[in-house]
Amino acid sequence: MKLETLNSMKERRSIRSYEEKQITDAELDAVLEAGTYAATGMGKQSPKMVVVQDKDTIAQLSKLNAQVMGKDTDPFYGAPTVVIVFADKNIPTYVQDGTLVLGNLMLGAYAAGLGSCWINRATEVFEMPEGKEFMKKWGISEDYAGIGHCILGYTKGEMPEAKERKADYIVRV
Repeated sequence: MKLETLNSMKERRSIRSYEEKQITDAELDAVLEAGTYAATGMGKQSPKMVVVQDKDTIAQLSKLNAQVMGKDTDPFYGAPTVVIVFADKNIPTYVQDGTLVLGNLMLGAYAAGLGSCWINRATEVFEMPEGKEFMKKWGISEDYAGIGHCILGYTKGEMPEAKERKADYIVRV
């Protein structure tokens, strides 16, 4: 049994406070490689990952994301790296494929000693005209949908405690 893997799944937390310092290329590469090994329907590998480390671009994306929520806060919590997962809408399992990539990114981040958090609203952001402009600039076809953002960085402060698991999480038949 691979207890180390199970322990990583249990210990990983969503991090919402980051140091300003940028992560290293080696750390980023390790996390991205984990994303490429996510299971995909029929092995079609429908997702694409776009890495954003430019502060101005992150600020623009944060503003669009907050706009979707109707707020003016930073939904990326000051993280210095944002990985946006897109997936090809022509593949029937594109949402599930992109979701598994995001899960692998977060587990990869934990293994690399980084904090991470899945940030929603990528679908809405990249349906907006400004989001479509980013996609065009990055060479991402309109056949792709935004699935989610994975923010990455060095955790600032203490690791949050796990919430108690609900009693009826598992039903055995």
